[in-house]
Amino acid sequence: MTDFTAVQASNPAELYVDAEEAAALHAAARDFHSIELSPRELCDLELLLNGGFAPLRGFLGQRDYESVLGRMRLTDGTLSPIPVTLGVTPRQAETLAVGTHVALRDEQGDPLAVLQVTDVWAPDRHAEAQAVFGTTDPQHPGVRPLLETRSTVYVGGEVRGLKAPQHFDFHELRRTPAQLREEFARRGWNRVVGFQTRNPLHRSHRELMVRAAEQVGARLLLHPAVGPTRPGDIDPYVRVRCYRAIMGKFPPESVLLSVLNLAMRMAGPREALWHAIIRRNHGCTHFIVGRDHAGPGSDATGKPFYGPYEAQDLMAHHEEEVGIRMVAFQELVYVKNRAQYHPIDELGPEDQVESISGTELRRRLRAGVEVPDWFSYPEVIAELRKSFPPRHRQGFTLFFTGLSGAGKSTIARILAARFMEHGERPVTLLDGDVVRKQLSSELGFSREHRDLNILRIGFVANEITKNGGIAICAPIAPYAATRRQVRELISAQGGFIEVHVATPLEVCEQRDRKGLYAKARAGLIPHFTGISDPYEPPGHPELRLETSEQTPEETAQDVIAYLEREGFLV
Repeated sequence: MTDFTAVQASNPAELYVDAEEAAALHAAARDFHSIELSPRELCDLELLLNGGFAPLRGFLGQRDYESVLGRMRLTDGTLSPIPVTLGVTPRQAETLAVGTHVALRDEQGDPLAVLQVTDVWAPDRHAEAQAVFGTTDPQHPGVRPLLETRSTVYVGGEVRGLKAPQHFDFHELRRTPAQLREEFARRGWNRVVGFQTRNPLHRSHRELMVRAAEQVGARLLLHPAVGPTRPGDIDPYVRVRCYRAIMGKFPPESVLLSVLNLAMRMAGPREALWHAIIRRNHGCTHFIVGRDHAGPGSDATGKPFYGPYEAQDLMAHHEEEVGIRMVAFQELVYVKNRAQYHPIDELGPEDQVESISGTELRRRLRAGVEVPDWFSYPEVIAELRKSFPPRHRQGFTLFFTGLSGAGKSTIARILAARFMEHGERPVTLLDGDVVRKQLSSELGFSREHRDLNILRIGFVANEITKNGGIAICAPIAPYAATRRQVRELISAQGGFIEVHVATPLEVCEQRDRKGLYAKARAGLIPHFTGISDPYEPPGHPELRLETSEQTPEETAQDVIAYLEREGFLV
């Protein structure tokens, strides 16, 4: 059986250069082409440089990438279930020749590493989605960004680290693989079982972790992912406060909390195997794999993307090769008549199971309803209540979308005035035409520029929403994918209400006082939505309004009635 000594003997190498070489490369990087890394790629780079992704020494080249997709192995046979890739746009790729050096920079432009290019290629992203996620369904949160990204070209090569990415939070909780192993050795922990999570912990999670540690005679590493996870997940600041609150509920000297800057893919079985490799590199001897590990839930038809224990099956097949033992657990449920948690497969016909779903928990938090002690700890619920206030105290975004002339701006102005009359929250109106003049004056009307304009609006609305205000947005926003990006950004911070002003095209043309539609039909205005550019109607907006037979005031009242029903207004 794998033990701590064996894990210590195979310390993964870090990829940082020494100070002298770093200074030379930093100076040379001024003349290199640069790639600004996305949040996911920044996480990947950090784990490449500190050895968390060992034995990888850079972003995958084409042959290794294709081998990982086809057989979960690098070309040398090393098990590697998730492709770690670096994406660029086709225009960027034109400047990246094999053999050249590229500076990898953070969003502030600071060079963190230098990559020597070995491969530049355009992957089949549908094939990647099918291989890694087992589906090409865009409902899967890992598939959608893969298929919708503009970075459609991959760049492979080894990396040399200049310095670690900078973090200003959780300093005492951020430990590299080497630092964690040193800490385990200092504490005399010869067996360590790792627990991966992207959610707050409640009593069932604590029960599972303690049972796992007792089962194998190990201490616990609570190792949550604090990089990008699934859209809509609770943000890492809230989660880490919850983790700190629960630490006192474990037996003394039995658990260590350390955060992991990992960008999850939600790839189910493959990701469970990947998580185990990462924890092996951090010094764990065992790893907990529970029900639907790293799964994103169900598709639009309600069918789960992965079987509940597929991850355990794959891990069991490879655990000897990985070098870390799996601790497999069935789902734990609370049994009322026993007043205890039990594995779901050990229940009898007389047992009464009680449960609270994530949706029900959020409802209780927002409504101020009690959460029972059997489900969670008061300290954890208190932290969650800080971030899930009742809806009437939350910020929210009203996001109007529809054709030019549909009536969006008029309705938005009426609502802004009504909200400001009441004065309960600060109100900001982000009208499409005004934003174009003030925030996006340099942009044209290509699809790329339209998307960028909407993402800017979304960014501003998100800042307003998370600080408790009301953002009222009234752009055309013709493309569904971009509207979805805005929804995912804002809904993690507060309310997001998409309002489709579904006025027919012929009515919009009749209302057109500026003659824009006539000019567009004459070919004088290119890229005009509804004429020479498409409009993709929302499939499932919170509200769909038809203004042909209602006054703007009546339509605005419909919006207010919805907000009152949903608890945003009292």
